[in-house]
Amino acid sequence: MSDDDYLYLTTTGRRSKRKHRIEIWYARDDDHLYLLAGGGRESDWVRNLEAHPRVTLCLGKTGADLGATGRILDAGDPDEERARRLVFDKYQDRYHGDLERWRSSALPVVLVLDEP
Repeated sequence: MSDDDYLYLTTTGRRSKRKHRIEIWYARDDDHLYLLAGGGRESDWVRNLEAHPRVTLCLGKTGADLGATGRILDAGDPDEERARRLVFDKYQDRYHGDLERWRSSALPVVLVLDEP
């Protein structure tokens, strides 16, 4: 996989207020970036995002920081299945293993980019 396969997401710590950066797979659809949290709501970055939805992100290691607002896509949300499908479709053929269980059990999240 290339560097552009990863998004670098910076959240604000829910208690510490310090910045935390992770590398994560994503799929982009215009100004929406979809992520799947394998650890669900227990993932630190998800808990941080719930407390502080404003995030910054960088697409690949050389991209500029972009502002966005994140939210969890709960069951029944119109974008829930879209998020699962887009991220799965982007990575399944390049990953050495079956991502189907991850696709169905991970928590979908959307980041909506700020207006330019």
